[in-house]
Amino acid sequence: MADKIRLIRSQETVQADFVRLVGEVTRFVTYEAFRDAATESVLIDTPVVSGVSAVRVATSYLIVPILRAGLGMSPAVQEVLPQHRVCVVGLRRNEVTLQPDVYYDGLPADVSQESIVICDPMLATGGSLCCVLDMLTQRGARAITVLSVLAAQPGIDRVHARFPDVRIFCAALDPILNEAGYIVPGLGDAGDRLFGDPVR
Repeated sequence: MADKIRLIRSQETVQADFVRLVGEVTRFVTYEAFRDAATESVLIDTPVVSGVSAVRVATSYLIVPILRAGLGMSPAVQEVLPQHRVCVVGLRRNEVTLQPDVYYDGLPADVSQESIVICDPMLATGGSLCCVLDMLTQRGARAITVLSVLAAQPGIDRVHARFPDVRIFCAALDPILNEAGYIVPGLGDAGDRLFGDPVR
């Protein structure tokens, strides 16, 4: 994993490789986060014999990518957690206040019975994540797991101060943020590196 993180960080990594690497790292993080997921025994038929004992994941998950960068993680999470539905939340970061503005809310009105997985590749200040966690908890959320490629310690501290029961899994942890709220050493803007600069 460390070698993949090296490549993700490098400014020399081209867009196509960055997209692939984010997917690969997301799979590792998702496997780690859900290694103890509940399973159940079932019987299946193979092309050779009927009634073979097998195991399947017992939980259905609500996957919540935070637009737009979270979309880069979502396909890999969907592969690992085959029983799921996807509901997106769109946020824009105010570059002056560094606070998130919600521009799209695709969450259900009641999530009290859901096992929720948030895809947020860059957990920097924690502002966007806390905003989405507020939205979810106001709708009854109880079991929430956050998956990130890269996180900063100040962001994790901020989230856990307000939401101590939320599980956070990331591939790499950086110590600080710069004055603009970017993770240092970081990897730049994950959304731009995944999907291109929207202002061009």
